[in-house]
Amino acid sequence: MTLALKERRTKAGTVVTLTGEINSETSGTLLEQLRPLVRSGGTLRIDLKHVSYISSAGLRTLLVVYREAQHSGARVTLSGVGEEVRFVMSATGFLGFFDAGDGGQAAPAGQVAT
Repeated sequence: MTLALKERRTKAGTVVTLTGEINSETSGTLLEQLRPLVRSGGTLRIDLKHVSYISSAGLRTLLVVYREAQHSGARVTLSGVGEEVRFVMSATGFLGFFDAGDGGQAAPAGQVAT
């Protein structure tokens, strides 16, 4: 399966909507697309509403994005996390790395907006 990325800029920052699966085949390209957005600082919201699956390679990609955001002073939030992806991220402790928010409204760290 493929992964599609749509990017849009708002006053609150950049919103990236992903559709498909984040796996070993798609995670490298995803990281290449997200790195410049994170390195530029500001706020990046990653909408996972249409992501049906995330593998360990996908989790690693999100971890790299998280670490680069820390170094660049960017803020990365997740939104629209479905039940299966939420389960994987929760079981591996990844939910604790990200703030969540919709429309610029931040939620406490470790929570993901649905």
